[in-house]
Amino acid sequence: QVQLVQSGGGLVQAGDSLRLTCTTSGRTFSTYALGWFRQAPGMEREFVAADSGSNSATYVADIVKGRFTAARDFAMDTVYLQMNSLKPEDTAVYYCAAAVSAQALALGAVAYWGQGTQVTVSS
Repeated sequence: QVQLVQSGGGLVQAGDSLRLTCTTSGRTFSTYALGWFRQAPGMEREFVAADSGSNSATYVADIVKGRFTAARDFAMDTVYLQMNSLKPEDTAVYYCAAAVSAQALALGAVAYWGQGTQVTVSS
């Protein structure tokens, strides 16, 4: 069974840092792009960041650029989302995602989703 299992998240204060973890199992994801989306209440799910996997290229949405980074650990089949300088508007459910390419992932053509984890940033 293919799984993307997330951990991390929780309640933090504005300006804090937090790291989310997504561990894959059930197949080899070395050729897949892994990344992150988020969905705030009443909003559509939006792309946050991705690691392409093929050449370690990373992609970050403009809304979090300079604060968030996706990083891959191939040996552990894991992708991380490092979030720095968190703001209250970063409050959302964050989802790990896998797609055949970073471009596909950024466009929402996701093959596999994680279960989601809540991140709440207080002011």
